[in-house]
Amino acid sequence: MVVLSASLWLRSRLTDRFWRVQEVLKHARHFRGRKNRCYKLAVRSVQRAFVKSTKARREKKRFLRALWITRIEAASLEHGLKYPAFISNLLKSQVELNRKMIADLAIYEPKTFKSLAALAQRRRQEGFLAALGDGKEPAGIFSRIVHHY
Repeated sequence: MVVLSASLWLRSRLTDRFWRVQEVLKHARHFRGRKNRCYKLAVRSVQRAFVKSTKARREKKRFLRALWITRIEAASLEHGLKYPAFISNLLKSQVELNRKMIADLAIYEPKTFKSLAALAQRRRQEGFLAALGDGKEPAGIFSRIVHHY
């Protein structure tokens, strides 16, 4: 038998159950009380911690998206556009930046964000003008379209 180190030799002499217990206790080391020493308590706590960490990863995605939307909304209001109008007009202008990138631009590159806001504003004006047509309604029809200049 070839033994490369003392720890490998020791590991080969002990049972698999010992190593399973050690794996669980390794994850429970930072817990308080008997949960970090007693296997029976540690198993429950580690299982619960893994479930919570899985849920937290999903919640983190939701939380960050809400944060990005809040940042974009605050920055777009500075330029006179509400968030839904800003995003929809960017999409109509074929700007394919995600919300994370737009939020980063709003914080770290305000001039770039200002140009995006101007692009969205221009697209919005074009949409209003296209809805008006030539600006003359047919006789007997009253339009509710408001000019935003």
